[in-house]
Amino acid sequence: MGNAVASARITDVNLQQARPVLHVETRQADTQRILFVTSEIADLVKVGGLGDVSAALPRALAQHHDVRVLIPGYRQVLDSGHPIRVVGEVGGHAALPACRIGRMDLPDGLIVYVLLSPELYEREGGPYGDTQLRDWPDNHIRFARLGLAAAEIAATNAGMAWQPDLVHANDWPAGLAPAYMAWRGLKTPSVFTVHNLAYQGLCDLHCSPELGLPASASSPESMEFYGKLSFMKAGLAHASHITTVSRTYAREITSETFGCGLEGLLKHKAIRGQLSGITNGIDESWDPQHDAHLVAGFSPRDLAGKRANARYVEQLFALDADDGPLFAVVSRLVQQKGIDLTLQVAERIVAGGGRLAVIGRGEAELEQAMRELAARHPGRIGVQIGFNETDARRMYAGSDFLLMPSRFEPCGLSQMYAQRFGSLPIARRTGGLADTIEDGVSGFLFDQANADSYLEAISRALKVFRHPALLSAMRCQAMSAPLYWRQSARPYDQLYRDLIGVSKPVQLAMRRASR
Repeated sequence: MGNAVASARITDVNLQQARPVLHVETRQADTQRILFVTSEIADLVKVGGLGDVSAALPRALAQHHDVRVLIPGYRQVLDSGHPIRVVGEVGGHAALPACRIGRMDLPDGLIVYVLLSPELYEREGGPYGDTQLRDWPDNHIRFARLGLAAAEIAATNAGMAWQPDLVHANDWPAGLAPAYMAWRGLKTPSVFTVHNLAYQGLCDLHCSPELGLPASASSPESMEFYGKLSFMKAGLAHASHITTVSRTYAREITSETFGCGLEGLLKHKAIRGQLSGITNGIDESWDPQHDAHLVAGFSPRDLAGKRANARYVEQLFALDADDGPLFAVVSRLVQQKGIDLTLQVAERIVAGGGRLAVIGRGEAELEQAMRELAARHPGRIGVQIGFNETDARRMYAGSDFLLMPSRFEPCGLSQMYAQRFGSLPIARRTGGLADTIEDGVSGFLFDQANADSYLEAISRALKVFRHPALLSAMRCQAMSAPLYWRQSARPYDQLYRDLIGVSKPVQLAMRRASR
């Protein structure tokens, strides 16, 4: 759809005409206004786990707070079929263009504010790059615009009646939101969540004038990072509080091994009590008895539906239909995910009577290596380059084991999806994998990022497979293990209340002084 058609869906209206927020049981006095700033939301546009979190966490928090999402107006967002009503606008700043703010009400009442800037966001391709997966060269401007818009909304400079009590920014694309807020002297508290520290949003120091940054921004205490500017560091340095997506990852990123050069800053924040690990949850659509994606539903006591999904996976990947264990990989095919380790152990899986189904896309050389592996083992290994939600869910449901040999994993959602569907994850003991898998109870963990350590865990899994009673017991444990978002949201609720409780007297005093 072209810009003209997409723009036809955008109308100028008064804020009062919009539909109400999600209906929740909560006392008005306890309800806080939260602006959730993200570059993805699975309802509209998704690249990875951030999109899933951004769709699920605001909805879970809506049981306690008035949570509204701010996202760039990508073409996928404008073409989603949901009407957008213009409710505000923000002026230009340095090279950041002026833009309008639209309001989109999703069917369940979740309010999404859409940053409308055709020159920055209405492009063919994805949120971060073109159709060839090359990063947009102006990403620093595109996402600085997002961060500054969040700060302007918090400062009531966007012409909107709604003002947040707290801004929750997510990963490097939103990293400048807490920074612009701090540079403008706002007392509104901010939370910055690290979903993956390895992606830092770097740009050259000479971009500072384009972004309208103060001189202090180029200092090591702010966002300077080895001769560049880091959006990730900006969020870490200036947010009121930092969270990351599992308890173990919160500890790991204060070490040199996992800190990506930011471990000193993160250790300082941890000492000050400004770094927390809050493990992600999964949404309640991951229900093996009622998931509409599945060939058939099932329960721990009745696995006929699980076998039906296994037959589908066998047919989809042209695998032999036998009684051997079915292993699955549902992953980005990148080095971080340990795909090279799975390539090293795959033949041992086949030798042990197993079959392997792989779905995902990523680095070209790993994609090609997976194709070649499947060609060498027809009927035993099948590979699909790409991603399909229905097929992925049926793979979780039909498989016996999910392979996740990640070198690092901030949280991971796949292991929890697999557990809920009775597939036992085999994973490296790192980040959220260590927090969500109980070794020998709800899955299998190994310590070292090498083939020998990985194979030891696979061997234990194969021994369990040969003992049906033990396999059944572990499946039951796994299916009841994952947290739902309604549980994972509770620590965020408390954190918000703590931060807002500290800041509100200051905000009220400043408002009175300005009258």
